This record gives sequence, C-alpha cells and structure tokens, in this order.
Amino acid sequence: GVAALQELGVTLPSSKSFCGIRYLQEDFPSAKPAEGLFGHGSGLGIRRTLLHQALVERAEALGARLHWSCPVTGFSKDGIQTASQKFKGDWIIGADGLHSPMRKWAGLNVKTQKPKRYGLRRHYEVAPWADRVEVYWSVGCEAYVTPVDGQSVGVAILWNREKHRPQKTAPLAPFPRLQERLKGAKYASVSSGSGPLLQEVRAVQKGRLLLVGDAAGYVDALTGEGLSLGFRQAKAAVQAIADERVASYASAHHALSKRPFFLTRKLCWVASRTRLRRRFIRALSKDPVLFSRALDLMEGQRGWLKLGFFRCLRLLTRLALP
Repeated sequence: GVAALQELGVTLPSSKSFCGIRYLQEDFPSAKPAEGLFGHGSGLGIRRTLLHQALVERAEALGARLHWSCPVTGFSKDGIQTASQKFKGDWIIGADGLHSPMRKWAGLNVKTQKPKRYGLRRHYEVAPWADRVEVYWSVGCEAYVTPVDGQSVGVAILWNREKHRPQKTAPLAPFPRLQERLKGAKYASVSSGSGPLLQEVRAVQKGRLLLVGDAAGYVDALTGEGLSLGFRQAKAAVQAIADERVASYASAHHALSKRPFFLTRKLCWVASRTRLRRRFIRALSKDPVLFSRALDLMEGQRGWLKLGFFRCLRLLTRLALP
C-alpha cells in the first residue's frame, strides 16, 4: 500500500511507521507473544480522514473534477444518474465500498449463509507504545491496535458471532491488558462500525462497469489488506481500460486477490477455533522467522516455497501438540 501511494505521487501528512505484527493472547495471558517483521520496508498507520484528504489533493492536482454532496442514484450503459443530473462516461468504476450500491444495481451481489463477522473502531489519545501493529486475541473476537501518529492509536475490534459482540459500555472488557494500556485515555474519534464483512460477488466487471476495492468482494479485515489491495486493483482497472481490453480486468483482479483472500480465509478459520488459534500463535512465537516470511507471503513479496519446508513441517507438528 505504501509503495502504491508513492507510485501515485500521494504525499501523506502526519503518519506513523510500523515494522511488523505482534500477536498477544488475552485468554491465555501466560503465552509468549508471537512477533513477525516485514522484510520489505515499513507499513504506515494514518487516520483515514488524512489519507482521504491526501488522495483528494493529488486527484485535483491531476485535473480530476470531484462532485461533493452528489449521491449517485443509479447508472445506465452511458453514464451515472444523480439526484440532480446525469454524468455521461465511457466507463464506470464502482469503488463505493463494502455494501456497494453499484454492485447491487448491476445484479452482482451474492447472498451467503456463511458466518457473519462485524467490526468496530475508535481512536484513542495515547502515545503509541509499540513500533508494530498489535493484535489482542480473546474468545470469539480480536482487537487490533495501530499507531496512527505520535499521539494516538487506532483500535479496531472484530467479532465472529452475536454472542461475542463487545458491550457498548465496555468494548475492551475481553482484552484486560489492552484495557489497562488505554486506561484514562481520551477518545480521538467517535465509535464507528461495519459489517457483515464477508462480501462475495458474481463478477467484477459487467458491461461498462468495473468494480474496485471492497466493492469488488471482501473477505475480512483481519489481515489489513483492504486499502493496499484496492490501490492495486484500481491500477489494473485503469490499465485494462487504457489497453482497450476491459475483459482482462477480471483475470487481473483474480491474480491480485487470490493469495490474500486465500490466506485471510484460512486465518479466519483458525481464529474461529479457540484451541487451534492458541496452538497456532504458540507455534509462531517459537519461530519468528516463519511468521516474518508469512507476512511477506501475504504482501506478495515471497513465494510459497520461500516459507521453508522444514519450518512449515515444524509448525504442523507444534499444532498437533496439546
């Protein structure tokens, strides 16, 4: 994601770099944390509002015309319709989020009976205490802590089922160590939720419409791939249009998405099984090199073979141990 923004010429304002991921088990406090480092540069934590403004400024600098307070009400083969006027265009890119109206109007939604996951996020005024993203695991839910600048952190909570939904009055209750960290910290944003997270689609291109980002299908926020994947899909969509081979976008989207979607699905499956998740994190804590290589695999910086046969074999052996 950082590389994609640099390629687009986007200059980011206040942000905070982080060098990897740390897993901590709140329901198994005696367990050693598992830590993995990125092998190819650092990630950046930034408030979404600041990223949004940086993207706006770059788009305007390149000549894009942005129409605010102008919600789209539908589209046709030659453009989009708003409440006040029609905008004509040769191509339409639907990048309108998790519950994309464009996807719905095009008949590309897929109903699923799979378990529904939801998320909740809020920012706290407290100086970051770690140079990596921390994930606090508890039964049926996880909390993600990301440094976003020198004076605040973002906290996102995901849960598997309604019975694991955090209490409105005490959302951090399942995470005692994190709750202690944030004790007395002021809120830096209002609480905001989203879900269900899993969104499956029939296709990512139909006629003159191309879907990009969360609108083009979504698995889970667990691995934090959303924005990075969206930037790469946007580039592929524009390239397909420029090459006058729009039908090629579907295969490009699949190539970009298949690895992160596959790994995210598997990690969600592990996360939903408490005993297996505890063993999995315990195994990663004993082999930080494997954890780091897995992060590079998720980013597309390594191939499967680079994980190491014997390291993977040791991981499977440790998962089998009680």
